[in-house]
Amino acid sequence: MRTFHHPAEELPVCAEVDVLVVGGGPAGVAAAFAAARLGARTLVVEQFNCLGGVATAGGHGHICLFSSFGNPTWGTDELVVGGIPYESACRVTESGYGTFDRRNCEFEVEGMKLLLDRMAGECGAAVLYHTFFVRTLVEGGKAIGAVVQNKGGRQVILAKRIVDCSGDGDAAATAGCPFEQGNSEGQCQPVTLMFQIGGIDIERVRGYQRDENDYKLSATWKRAQEAGDMRPFQSVVMGWWWTATRPDQLGINFTHITGVDTTKAEQLTAATIEGRRQAEETVRIYRKYVPGMEHCHLLSTPPTIGLRESRRILGDYILNKEDLMAEREFSDSIGYGSFFIDIHNTKGAGMDVRTVRPHNGFKYQIPWRVQLPRAIENLTTAGRCVSLTHEALGSVRVMPQCGILGQAAGTASALSLARGCTPRALPVDELQASLRQQGCILDAADVVRVNAALPPRASLPETAPPRLPRCA
Repeated sequence: MRTFHHPAEELPVCAEVDVLVVGGGPAGVAAAFAAARLGARTLVVEQFNCLGGVATAGGHGHICLFSSFGNPTWGTDELVVGGIPYESACRVTESGYGTFDRRNCEFEVEGMKLLLDRMAGECGAAVLYHTFFVRTLVEGGKAIGAVVQNKGGRQVILAKRIVDCSGDGDAAATAGCPFEQGNSEGQCQPVTLMFQIGGIDIERVRGYQRDENDYKLSATWKRAQEAGDMRPFQSVVMGWWWTATRPDQLGINFTHITGVDTTKAEQLTAATIEGRRQAEETVRIYRKYVPGMEHCHLLSTPPTIGLRESRRILGDYILNKEDLMAEREFSDSIGYGSFFIDIHNTKGAGMDVRTVRPHNGFKYQIPWRVQLPRAIENLTTAGRCVSLTHEALGSVRVMPQCGILGQAAGTASALSLARGCTPRALPVDELQASLRQQGCILDAADVVRVNAALPPRASLPETAPPRLPRCA
């Protein structure tokens, strides 16, 4: 590779903060709101023009799972995720932009953008949009700030604590932290470009799914491919996200692009172009093959493609599939996960053979140690870049868990500053006590306590969120 020598330059310091949050996705908003509410001067740098990450910039208007795993008709609606993720789901519903049934939150993307801006303002978390993270500044084994790039040029933000919520582990990787990427063959899960369609009749669509006795409509897509109407990029519905606040619209999780290294801009570019091709092709297929979609039309594709997997930063503990399936308990638990082990096929359409759908009521604890990267102090990770195996990531990567990881990292950042220690040295019982005060659910006693205070599901209107005390 050719190189070019760029002379050293003096970079202006554009901000000095207590806590710098790199990335404003589900993990980033929870980290920033938690740190700011605890009194830390907090700044989020975000490359797009909104908070929310995949939920907003990624066009994914569906967040789950807030409950333990299983079908609600089997009684599995016990809440296991509280804190800021729960609060956001309640508030987007109360604002008239979505619905929340204790398990899943369906919402309008534009409404969620407005809500998160409002919440940032309320708690005093500063936000800097249209700003790219470049690299972490390290001095004496400690993170001390970051280089960022925006319309003002290349600049430095000095920070006493950094929370890496970039998804790709950019802050930790550029600080020299070790990481893994992909499965045993180095392959990451496929990427998906979400899109929104209008002009649908949801009752007829649901009726067709019932008539076919197959939510995923595998036989429908097979017929379309055999007729030459559809390339074999997908074989199942990955998600049709519908909210009663926009009854004629549907969010589509269907495009599927394999073999993408999400740390390479060239590959992300090619994947995005292919995602738009698949979206346009999908609309034509839906019109021809799905009753209730005969007159559907493409409303929008989001500004970023959805990424399921990238770097996993190695921490003080690596959470694995065996931990999840054994529902192992950890003394340093910061919250629960409960999603099935959702691994999309890395070589083709549909799901990977390593996908696991666990038993009814499944839930597991996530230890704080997965957020403490090796070889660096004053930097924590949150979201899908924490210390996990490829299989464990299939469950932990979803948005409620990203949020609780973010809340733990933001809380630890603020508490460690007040105590005068590193996040790694912070007594875990202090972190856990603060998280419980913020409405988080860390162990079985919390599950019992919180769910005992909730009204029975049957007594809730369909669109009303259950209630939990909000953070002050």
